[in-house]
Amino acid sequence: MKYIKRVLDINHDLERKSQFLFGPRQTGKTSWIREELDGVSYRFNLLDKKLVKALQDDPALFAGMLRREGIDSGLVVVDEIQKLPFLLDEVHNLIESTDIRFLLTGSSARRLREQGTNLLGGRAGWKEMYPLVWPEIKGDERELDSVFRSGLIPAMYLSDDPDSDLFDYVQLYLNEEIQAEGLVRNLPSFERFLEVAALGNSEMLNYENISKDVGVSRSAVISWFKILYDTLIAFEVPAYTKTKKRKTYASSKFYMFDLGVIRHLLGFEKIEAGSTEYGKFFETYMAMEMRAYIGYRSKPKLNITPLSYWRSLSRFEVDFILMEKVAIETKTTRRHTARDLKGLKALKEEGLFSRYILVCNEDYAQTTEEGIEIVPWRQFLDELWAGKIV
Repeated sequence: MKYIKRVLDINHDLERKSQFLFGPRQTGKTSWIREELDGVSYRFNLLDKKLVKALQDDPALFAGMLRREGIDSGLVVVDEIQKLPFLLDEVHNLIESTDIRFLLTGSSARRLREQGTNLLGGRAGWKEMYPLVWPEIKGDERELDSVFRSGLIPAMYLSDDPDSDLFDYVQLYLNEEIQAEGLVRNLPSFERFLEVAALGNSEMLNYENISKDVGVSRSAVISWFKILYDTLIAFEVPAYTKTKKRKTYASSKFYMFDLGVIRHLLGFEKIEAGSTEYGKFFETYMAMEMRAYIGYRSKPKLNITPLSYWRSLSRFEVDFILMEKVAIETKTTRRHTARDLKGLKALKEEGLFSRYILVCNEDYAQTTEEGIEIVPWRQFLDELWAGKIV
């Protein structure tokens, strides 16, 4: 299969110290290691059941295998570290006693955190790999509805039959991440929960309503959302609450991590232009890009929220606040109206941000008399990844 060069670059970070690299299944961690990671001395693949059994029986085998190869420096990769959380004690000892640097990959940190595992106490950095992003696919110039159909997981994006592959992908997630790890006892209800969660994509969550729709308790719903976050299948965008003129909602908004997965769970053959779902997919796409940009390229200050949204109790809303500096609204319109700018105008009255941007499907960028920028979505993504938005 064709390999798409990725934005992720942690070779420099690995020269300084070990790194965790987490990302949802099939986002391309293994391919990236094969194609772009420099100077790997040894690699442990914990999808190898025979190796996993041997290390479970004798954890000291881990260090012994490296000694047998004469490795006391260089880079060692451990794939799917969440399969054997106790190995982090062995990794810790080797970091302290040798010059080995480790790249520890996984699709979930849940088991590591739940078991109180040694997370190396700052001896390793933390990175995340996302689905494909704009700089990686820009030359392809697909239309939005094509991206909405396939999603941006590399294998699905390149697939001749994304519908079939997305079905297999969701089943793989259910079987390997959920059932095999014993995270959920009632798998049929969890499958229904995934469908209902997809319906709530880009919305504030109402646990009570979801509980009724799925037929399980509110506490179960909350715990299942935590599974989605821990296995990197979804993320939250918190509310921006620092405005003074208008009181705000404080609940976070929920997004799933990939457009193709959302479409599959919703059961749509196509996301029709002009539909409510089309607008939600467009908003989600921009959320994914900004989140990935923050993860790959920026170093937010500790006292700010990198990505948030604003909604007043009087129903004014702005989709995103980026780095607490730029207010961003998303619309699929080809010609904006005063209604499209209402939220930005209301937020602009607070005088908190340096820029107010409507990202849309128009052909040309412009600025309104009120100082609101109208930016075509492709140009917005170009400027975002060039570091020109904030």
